[in-house]
Amino acid sequence: MKAALFQQDIIWGSPESNRRRLDGVLELAQEAELYVFPEMFTTGFATEEDAVVEESDADAVEWMLSWSRRKNAAIAGSVALRNGKKCVNRLLFVTPDGKVVSYDKRHLFSYGGEDRRFCAGRERVIAEAGGCRFLLAVCYDLRFPVWLRNRGDYDAILLVANWPDVRMPAWDTLSRARAIENQCYVLACNRVGKDPACNYSGGTKIINPYGETVSEVPDATEGWACGNIDMDFLCACAKKFPVLESADSFEMLV
Repeated sequence: MKAALFQQDIIWGSPESNRRRLDGVLELAQEAELYVFPEMFTTGFATEEDAVVEESDADAVEWMLSWSRRKNAAIAGSVALRNGKKCVNRLLFVTPDGKVVSYDKRHLFSYGGEDRRFCAGRERVIAEAGGCRFLLAVCYDLRFPVWLRNRGDYDAILLVANWPDVRMPAWDTLSRARAIENQCYVLACNRVGKDPACNYSGGTKIINPYGETVSEVPDATEGWACGNIDMDFLCACAKKFPVLESADSFEMLV
């Protein structure tokens, strides 16, 4: 299947403005079966108490479903949502048939104060589109290989992020490591621009099971990384070198 990841400069704290701007982006986007936007793509990384979050996922879901039907493709991206006294960082994955799959970020970025305002998810979530199974993950999750271990239940990790430029060596190394160790594709979608706390240089790319880059966006620019998730190639890799058959078994702590 063909995936398209948008490396976005997010307008701080303005869900309506970001969706309106992305209307034009999607209008001109090349055809794909999956479109991916970064973490908190409608607000920016809204960890501070006065930062804007969405009051419900209704507007985001409606917008995503509308474009999903129009493009006849799946659409994914995370939004900051109020959830009672706290919030959740929810990755939404919608398909043209109206199905909505959601994953609440498991590993909150305590270094940046995310755990003070947000509550962590507890469920590992797989979404499907175009004959491919995606493990949903958000930003800081990338650092936790046990949580992301391939149990034979997914073909690609779909990772959305607001990963700052000061830690880009870790982003590049860990995203390739997750692809190699799990014999999967990694769709790593990061933002560019800046928010009140950080600068972001991007690093959005599609990585194959050998850790090779299929497609990427130049640093510090908006644009699309478009590439194919080749299921025949994926199966051939696992058959030729069946490393996961020797993998350790972990008891998942939830």
